[in-house]
Amino acid sequence: MKKIFFSLGITLLTTASLFAQEKEQPKQVIDVKGQCEMCKKRIEKAALEVKGVRSVDWSIADKQMTVYLNPKKTTGKEVQEAVAKAGHDTEAIKATDTAYNGLHSCCKYER
Repeated sequence: MKKIFFSLGITLLTTASLFAQEKEQPKQVIDVKGQCEMCKKRIEKAALEVKGVRSVDWSIADKQMTVYLNPKKTTGKEVQEAVAKAGHDTEAIKATDTAYNGLHSCCKYER
């Protein structure tokens, strides 16, 4: 009887801890501001330079970046930080004025 209660207790604790943890998803869709093909190359390059990013595609029409990453090596926030350093605002992180002003004139978007 003690073994049954012990096993049940362990199972409940394990299940509860799995639901309590917020896990980073391997596929993320992130809004990123940009205008053109030059922006696409810059955004994708910045994201791919983050260790743990497997692939990335930024859609000019939708202004969305789809990122496949290894959640054990990086997070969506780290990817957004890299893109912001390249001069592009993301849904969570805004590029510095210096980075934004360094963009080509055709790449400047409404802030």
